[in-house]
Amino acid sequence: MSRPNYILLPANPLFIALSLVLAFVLNVLPWGVTFGVPDFVALVLVFWSIHQPRKVGIGIAFVMGLLMDVHHAVYLGEHALAYTLLSYFAISIHRRVLWFPPSVQSFQVFPLFLAIQVIKLVVRLLISSDSHFPGWLYFAECIVTTVLWPLATWILLAPQRRAVDKDETRPI
Repeated sequence: MSRPNYILLPANPLFIALSLVLAFVLNVLPWGVTFGVPDFVALVLVFWSIHQPRKVGIGIAFVMGLLMDVHHAVYLGEHALAYTLLSYFAISIHRRVLWFPPSVQSFQVFPLFLAIQVIKLVVRLLISSDSHFPGWLYFAECIVTTVLWPLATWILLAPQRRAVDKDETRPI
């Protein structure tokens, strides 16, 4: 597996914040009860937790989770718990994931997206007495989110790439 032959510029904190806000806006769009709509906040949180673990961590994941809980009017802490665990596990595997190209990274992050789906489902089933298993189509969200991983990687790393013209007088 070939590693990229370029060095990335430092991530701009304003771009990180903008990407998280945009992901939140995409999540709150009125999708209805459509199955397979990706969790954009989870996707962006995992991306930044892997690529910038010192800038985006468990605290930001918790706040984003609370915002999602308030928006969805679900039990306060359902998304917060899921996103916090998601960020923790993404940070714990970030060095391993970065060794692979984005297409192979998808296989590494799929268990994370599946785990948050399971966590949200278990919380709903345990707390609410009238909840029932929504069916296997419920897990289409984590599959679509995983499929979007290479595209999200390409888009979110775009501002950090250096120009392709090489200066022969510099060693890097």
